[in-house]
Amino acid sequence: MELVQAKDHYILQSGDNALWCSRKDGSMAVRPATDLLLAWNPVCLGLVEGIIGKIQLHAGKYKLNYLALLVIVRINKMVNYSFALIHFQLCKKHHFGINKPEKITQSPDESKFLLKTLSQIKSNVAVPIKKKVKENKEKERLERRLLDELYKIFMDSDSFYYSLTYDLTNTVQRQGELGKSDQPLWKKVDDRFFWNKHMIKDLIDLQVPQVDFWVIPIIQGFVQVEELVVNYNESSDEERSSPETPLQEPTCVDDIHPRFTVALISRRSRHRAGMRYKRRGVDTDGHVANYVETEQLIHVHSHTLSFVQTRGSVPVFWSQAGYRYNPRPRIEKGEKETMPYFASHFEQQVQIYKKLVIINLVDQNGREKIIGDAYLKQVLLYNNPNLTYVSFDFHEHCRGMKFENVQTLTDAISDIITDMRWAWVDQAGVICQQEGIFRVNCMDCLDRTNVVQAAIARVVMEQQLKKLGVMPPEQPLPLKCYRIYQVMWANNGDTISRQYAGTAALKGDFTRTGERKLAGVMKDGVNSANRYYLNRFRDAYRQAVIDLMMGHPVTEDLYSIFSKEKEQEEKERESQRGAQEQVSLLLQTYMQLLLPDDEKFHGGWALIDCDPSLIDATHKDVDVLLLLSNCAYYVAYYDEEADKVNQYQRLSLEGLEKIEIGPEPTLFGKPKYCCMRLHYKNGEMSGYFHTLRAVTRNPEDDGKGLQKFPFEQVFNTKPESQADKD
Repeated sequence: MELVQAKDHYILQSGDNALWCSRKDGSMAVRPATDLLLAWNPVCLGLVEGIIGKIQLHAGKYKLNYLALLVIVRINKMVNYSFALIHFQLCKKHHFGINKPEKITQSPDESKFLLKTLSQIKSNVAVPIKKKVKENKEKERLERRLLDELYKIFMDSDSFYYSLTYDLTNTVQRQGELGKSDQPLWKKVDDRFFWNKHMIKDLIDLQVPQVDFWVIPIIQGFVQVEELVVNYNESSDEERSSPETPLQEPTCVDDIHPRFTVALISRRSRHRAGMRYKRRGVDTDGHVANYVETEQLIHVHSHTLSFVQTRGSVPVFWSQAGYRYNPRPRIEKGEKETMPYFASHFEQQVQIYKKLVIINLVDQNGREKIIGDAYLKQVLLYNNPNLTYVSFDFHEHCRGMKFENVQTLTDAISDIITDMRWAWVDQAGVICQQEGIFRVNCMDCLDRTNVVQAAIARVVMEQQLKKLGVMPPEQPLPLKCYRIYQVMWANNGDTISRQYAGTAALKGDFTRTGERKLAGVMKDGVNSANRYYLNRFRDAYRQAVIDLMMGHPVTEDLYSIFSKEKEQEEKERESQRGAQEQVSLLLQTYMQLLLPDDEKFHGGWALIDCDPSLIDATHKDVDVLLLLSNCAYYVAYYDEEADKVNQYQRLSLEGLEKIEIGPEPTLFGKPKYCCMRLHYKNGEMSGYFHTLRAVTRNPEDDGKGLQKFPFEQVFNTKPESQADKD
C-alpha cells in the first residue's frame, strides 16, 4: 500500500479503500480510494505494509501535544518492522524512473516539530502556546528526548514482530482450542500480547468491517527460526578446513540425514510493561512485571510440537530504588494485604495453563532472601493443588561459574517434565496437549531464568525428536545442532534483557557456548555497569513512552527529572573545567621548580602512567607530568592525595632512542587507549622505557576521540629519535 502525505492528513491507500489520519487531531477514517483526489497537495512517500498505530506524547509540567503515526515499512515471512523513512520502498506508480526518494520540503512551521529520523510520518497536533523563551527551549529539549526514546524502542533491537497470516500471540495449543474461524486475525489474538492495541484503539472503535484490513497485531519479544540437520558423522569446522581431510562427494542430506525446523517465540505481556527498576512485582490487577511466554516449536514433515514456559517477577509488592549500583530489595506490603493480588495473578495463570510448576531461582541467603521468603509464604497461604513450588539456589549450586550444574535441577524434575508432556498436532488434528507449564523466575527474570529455561527446553526437545524418530533413543543431540540451539536461546535472553534492563543478558556466554569463561565474566561486569547507568539516566523517559504506548498515565514528573539531569551534566562540566585549570596550574608550577634557568621550556602535559608492570593500569587520574625543554625531558610522578610531585626523572634527549605510538598493552579484550612509549638509555644500557597515555577528552568535544600527542612532532625534530608504529 502507498503512504501519502497531504497538507492535513496522512493517507494509506490499498485497492479501493484508504485510511485517512488527521494531522491536526489524530482522528482516523476509512474512505474510498477515489477521495485521494480531494486531498490538498498529496505527495507519495513510498510503499508500506500497514499501520501500527499512533501515540500522543505529553509530560508533566508541559503538555507535549505531539502525535506520532507509526507504520510498517518492510516485511519478510515473519519479521520485525521499523518506521524510518530510509527503509521506504519506492512506489512505482508515483516514483517512476526515480532511484532515490527525494527530500520533501517542509515549511518552517512544520519542520520545527519534526525529528529528522521520523520526518514525513508524524504531525504536530496543536499550535504552540506563547511562553517564555526559556520554557519553550526546555519543552523542545524534553520533547526531543521523548521522541528519541520512542525511536530507540522500535529501532535499537529486533524487538517487535508481526505476521499477516500466522497468529504470533497464541501458542499452537491455544490455536487448536480456538479452532478454525472466519474472524479476522486481530479478533482471535491473546489480549495479553497485543502490544499495539491501545495505539490502534481509535481505528478499532470505528467498528466497521473495512477496519479489519488495517488492524495488524504486533508483539514485543523475540522470534528466530532455524532448520537443523541431524548428522552424527559431520566433522567440525576445524576438521573440515584441515588440508589433511580428503574431499568428499556432495550428498543430498534429505536422503540420509533427517532434518527438522526449530522456532523460538517469546511474547512479552503488555500488562505492567516497563523497565527493570520502574516495574517490579505485582500490581492491583494481578499482573506482574517482565512477564514473558516463551514457546519452542519443533516441525518435522506434517508434525508440529510445542513446549511453553513462562517467566515473570515474584508476584508480591516489592521494589528496588534504582539509584544505587546494587540496591537492596524491600517489601512494600504485608502478607495479608498481598494475598488477594497474589491469588489474582495465579488464578489467571491457572485458568490459562491449568497447572503451574514454580521454579524460584533467587538466592536463599543474602539480600535476595527476603523476596524468596515472601514468595514461599504466599504460596503456602494460597495452598492451591495446581501449584508446585521448586526452589533452586542458582548461585549456590553453580558457584565457581559451574553453570553446567543446572543439570542437577533438570534431573531432579525429570519426572515432572515427562508428566507435563507437550502440545502435538498434525494434519488430522490434536494428538496430545501440554499439561501445565514451568513458571521460572529469579530477581530480574533475565539471566538465571534464561539459562534454566534453555536447559529445560533442551531436555524436552530431545524427548520430542526421539519420539518422532529423528534422533536415536540413546544418542544426544548432534554437536552442530546443539550449538545452533544454544545460540537461539542466547539471542532470546539478550533480546528480552535489552527490553527490560537495557543491555544484553548476563551469563549469556554459557547459554551461547555451554562454557563459562573469564571473558564472559568481564563482559557481564560491563553490562552490569551499563544497566546501572541506563536506569539512572534513561529509564524514566523510556518508561514514560511505554506507559503512553499502553495508554497509562505518566506518574513521574519528567520535567523535574529532565531538569535534574541537566543540572548534573552542568556540574560535571564545571568539574572537568576545574580539573583542567588545576592541571594547567600544576604544569606551570613544576616547570618553574624543575627546569634550570638555562633550559628553554617547550611544553608540558598531564598524563597517565600505563606501564604493564603496574597492578592497575586502567585508572583515569593524572599521575605523571611530562615536561619538555630544549635539551631534556622530565617525567614527574604526581601524588594526587598529597597534591605534590614525589619523584621525577630528568632524561637527556640524546639518550632518547625511539618513540612508539600504538594501542595500550592489555591482557584481555581489545585495547581502549592509544599510548606512547618513550625508549631511553640509562647510561650505556638500553631497554628502559616509559609508557604513558593521555586523559580522554570530554565526549562533547569530539565524540569518541582520544587526545593525540602533540609532542610527537617536537620529538621528531631531533635526529636521534624515530617514531614507529607499535
